[in-house]
Amino acid sequence: MRKIVSIALTGAVCGASLTLAAAPQAVAAGHVPRCVKVRAFFNEGGQRYVRLTNLCAKRPACYTIVIPKQGERRGRLPNGVTKDVRYGKTAGPRALYVKNVSC
Repeated sequence: MRKIVSIALTGAVCGASLTLAAAPQAVAAGHVPRCVKVRAFFNEGGQRYVRLTNLCAKRPACYTIVIPKQGERRGRLPNGVTKDVRYGKTAGPRALYVKNVSC
C-alpha cells in the first residue's frame, strides 16, 4: 500500500513541477505584461479623462482605451509614470475599459 501511495505522490509532484516549468514559457509566448493600471475615470472641463499608472519600473507600457461606438485610443506610458489621459468629451460615451497591449 505504501508503494502505491508513494508512486501516486511522486507522479503528482512531477506533474506540478512540469506545470511550474512551463508557466514562464507560456507568458513569453503570447501574454502581454500587465503594466498599465487604471487609477480613476473622471470628468474635468467638459472632457473625459482616465488616470493611468505604469507599474513596470524598467520598461514602457502600451495601452488601448476601448470606447463603444468609436475607435480605440492607443498610447504609451514611460517607466513608472502616472498620467491623466484625455480620451473624449463628456457628451460622448465613457470608456468601457483599458487593456494592456504589446509595444
